[in-house]
Amino acid sequence: MHQETYYVKGMSCTSCAQTFENNVKDLNAVADAKVNFGASKITVYGDATVEQLKKAGAFENLSISKQYSHKEQPPKLNTIKSNWHIIVSAILLMIGIYLLFQLGDNHPITTGMFLSSIAIGGYQLLNIGVRNLFKLRFDMKTLMTIAVIGAAIIGEWVEGAVVVILFAISEALERYSIDRARSSIQSLMEVAPNTARVIRDQRIVEIDVSDLQIEDTVIIKPGEKIPVDAHILKGESSINQAAITGESVPVFKSKDDEVFAGTLNEEGYLEVNVQKLAKDTTLAKIIHLVEEAQNDQAPAQQFIDRFAAYYTPLIMLVALGVATIPPFIFGLSFETWIYQGLAVLVVGCPCALVISTPVAIVTAIGSAARNGVLIKGGAYLEALGQIKTIAFDKTGTVTEGKPVVQHYHLFDENLSAEQFFQKAQALEVMSQHPLAKAVTDYTEDWFNIPNDLEVEDFQSITGKGVTGYINGDEYKIGSPSMFNDLTTEEQALIHEARQTGHTVILMSQNNRILGLISIADAVRSMASDMIQQLDKLSLRRTVLLTGDHEETAKSISNQVGIKQYLSQLLPKDKQMKVKELQEHYGQVAMVGDGVNDAPALATADVGIAMGSAGTDTALETADIALMGDDLTKLPYTVRLSRRALNIIKQNIIFALSTKALALLLVIPGWLTLWIAILADMGATLLVTLNALRLVKLKE
Repeated sequence: MHQETYYVKGMSCTSCAQTFENNVKDLNAVADAKVNFGASKITVYGDATVEQLKKAGAFENLSISKQYSHKEQPPKLNTIKSNWHIIVSAILLMIGIYLLFQLGDNHPITTGMFLSSIAIGGYQLLNIGVRNLFKLRFDMKTLMTIAVIGAAIIGEWVEGAVVVILFAISEALERYSIDRARSSIQSLMEVAPNTARVIRDQRIVEIDVSDLQIEDTVIIKPGEKIPVDAHILKGESSINQAAITGESVPVFKSKDDEVFAGTLNEEGYLEVNVQKLAKDTTLAKIIHLVEEAQNDQAPAQQFIDRFAAYYTPLIMLVALGVATIPPFIFGLSFETWIYQGLAVLVVGCPCALVISTPVAIVTAIGSAARNGVLIKGGAYLEALGQIKTIAFDKTGTVTEGKPVVQHYHLFDENLSAEQFFQKAQALEVMSQHPLAKAVTDYTEDWFNIPNDLEVEDFQSITGKGVTGYINGDEYKIGSPSMFNDLTTEEQALIHEARQTGHTVILMSQNNRILGLISIADAVRSMASDMIQQLDKLSLRRTVLLTGDHEETAKSISNQVGIKQYLSQLLPKDKQMKVKELQEHYGQVAMVGDGVNDAPALATADVGIAMGSAGTDTALETADIALMGDDLTKLPYTVRLSRRALNIIKQNIIFALSTKALALLLVIPGWLTLWIAILADMGATLLVTLNALRLVKLKE
C-alpha cells in the first residue's frame, strides 16, 4: 500500500491532532492514517492528495506540505496578522459594555455587539464544536461551545464573549508554546545544507542534496557545512561536529576520515567521496528517530490519555447534575444553577491535563538531540529518571578501547630510552598485534628517531611475541612467557604491573633482558568525573562488566570510582549479569559501545550506546544513544530525564488541583465563567511554560 508522510503546520493540541487523524481516516482513498503530534507530521496509507488533506484539516486551518520548509520563521506571537479576530472581538466586546451602560442590556444594538464579538472571536471554536456535537464527539471545544451557547441562551452575553476571547488567547499562547517545544527538531532539520557542489563530467555543478549519488565527489570550502556522510579524498581541516555529537571542540580530520552531514568545515578545502544518500545519513536517521521518539508515549502520558477518556464524560455528567439537581430537587433558581453548570463545563476542560505530558516529552527529547543525545521514546526518558543502578562495559566505554603504553623500565643502565624503543619499533612495526601497534605509536609520539634499522630472520611466535636479528644480534620482544630464568627484580616488576591491570611485554638482546614495557587500555579522561557526577545524583550502584581478568577490572574500577566490578564475562555472560542485577536492585541501565554489548543493552531496562555517530548497530539497538564519546553526556541525560519526570508530575498535579479548587467554588455558588476560563487558560499556559524550562537545561 502506498505510504506518504506530510508535515502539518498548525496542530496546537492533541485533541485537534486526533480530530485531524479521524478526518483523514474518513477519506475514501485512505486506508489508515497516523498523526505524530510531537513532530507535527501525519503518515497516510493510501492515495490522498494534499488538497484532500487540507480539507480534512480545514477545521483548524492546518497547512499540509510534503517537505519541511526551511524558510519557516521561528515561532513568535504575531498579534496582528494571525490573531486579528481576537483583537476585533475584544473591541466589539468593549463597545458592547459601553452600550450596556448607555442603552441597557436588552437593547438590540447592545445584544448585536456582544453577538458579533462572540461570532468573530469564536467562529473557529463554534464551527468545530457544533460539528462535534452532531457527531457526538466530546472534546474541549465541544465543552466550550456548549458553555458559550448556554451563556447566550440565559442572557449572559458579556461572559459568553469573554469566554470566547480568553479561549482564543489561550489557544494562541498554546500554539506558540508547542511550536517552541518543536523548534529543537526543526533546528536539526535545518542543520544540513540544501545544495552541494559536485564534480560531474570534470565540471563543478551545484545540485540539490537529494540528487547526490554514492561515490560522487563533493567540494566543501572553508566555513561551509558538509551536505552528506562521506570520506575525505583530498584536504584536511578541523570539523565542528556539535550538530551530531554535541561536542563543541572541533575534530581534526584528513584523508580517509569520515565526515557527517550537517557538520561544519571550519578552515580547510575538502573534496569528499559520498558514502550515503541524503535520506540515509546519520543526521537523517537522528531526525527520523527523534520524530518517532516524540510520538512514543511515556507511561505517564498513556495514563493521562486513558484518564482523559473517562474524565471528559464525567465532567459533562457533573455539569448536568449541577445544572439540574438544585432546581429540581431543592427548588433553587434554574438560571443560577444552569450558569453554574456551564461554568463547570468550562473549568472541567481537560486541555491543561492532556497537554501536560506530551509538551514535556517533546521538549526534553528535542533538547537532548541538540546536545548530542538521542532518546528513542518517552518511555525510555521516563525509565532513566527512575534508574538507580547503571552497568558499564569496560572496553570502548570506560576506556578508550585501544592499548596504550603506560610506562617502561630499563634494566641496562648503558641503554637510553631512544635506543631501546628504536629496536622495539623495528621489530613491532612488522607485527599486526594490537600491543605491537601500541609500542610503535608510543615511539612515534615521544621519540624523534629514524626508523631505519633492518631486521633479518623475522619470526612471529603465535601468542607470545616476535624475534629477529638487528646488526647480527638476536632480539626478542613479547610476553614474559617467551623468556626463561627471569631475575627476582624482573619478576617483581612484572607482578606489580599486572596487579594494576597492565599487560607486560619484555625485550631481550641475546637472551639478556633489556627492559619492560607496561601496556593497558587507557581510561577515558572524563570517566572519573562522570562517575562523581552520577554519585551526586544519588545513584545507588555503578557496576563494571568486563571480559578482562579480575586484576584489570579491579584496577579500572578503583581508578574511575565504580563501586562494583564483574570480570571475565563473555557477551552472553554480561546479559545474564544484567538480569541478576535487575533481580537484586530493580531497574538497570546498561552503557556500552552498541556492538558486542547488544544482548546486554537489549536486556537492560534502558540500553545506552555511546560513540554512536555513524554506527547503525548502536542507533538500532540502544534505547538512548550518546552520539559522541563524551561520557559527561550521561549525567546530563540522567538529570534531564529526572527533571522531565518532575515537571510531568508537577503539571499533572497542578492541572488537577486547579480544576478541583475551581470546582469547589460551585458549592457556595461562587464559580463564574470568568473564573472558569481563567483557571483553564492559566493552567494550560503554566503547564506548557513549566515544560519549556527543559529547553534551558545545560550540561
